[in-house]
Amino acid sequence: MQNVPSKKAVLIIAHKNFRDEELFEPKSVLEKNGIDVVVASSSLDTATGMLGARVDPDIRIDDIKVEDFDGVVFIGGSGAREYWDSPTAHAIARKAMESGKVLGAICLAPVTLANAGLLSGKRSTVFNSEIETIKSKGAIYTGKGVEIDGDIITGEGPGAAGEFGEAVAGSILEK
Repeated sequence: MQNVPSKKAVLIIAHKNFRDEELFEPKSVLEKNGIDVVVASSSLDTATGMLGARVDPDIRIDDIKVEDFDGVVFIGGSGAREYWDSPTAHAIARKAMESGKVLGAICLAPVTLANAGLLSGKRSTVFNSEIETIKSKGAIYTGKGVEIDGDIITGEGPGAAGEFGEAVAGSILEK
């Protein structure tokens, strides 16, 4: 029997105020589907969620090698603003797209993709406070809980975290 390499995804969280369920629900779905999950942040110090979760990141965002992953996912929460204008985050997102990887973002995190120039002409969703932001960058806002346009998957917020995780897992497993 041939040994099939396992699929891997990196979930990128803010160091402070990532949205707990937007990390844990997709992470659980991915792992249940046999996808190895690595959590990245701007620091290896314990990261804190908006609802009190504490997570020790596996790697720093600066150390992400996109080629090592099948999916790259930016997690939301108020702390997601940390990556909106980050050249490192933008480079990771662009490389994921150029390499045909699954690229996901939920809640406030789609703004990072929009600011990287990746949502122009793409059907997307985002937390309601940032609808005009992504539209101003050329995104086609659909208002859905989860939107899939090619390899880009966006989710609108914590209520869509499970469905978002399922969409990301399904897309990774199809590749």
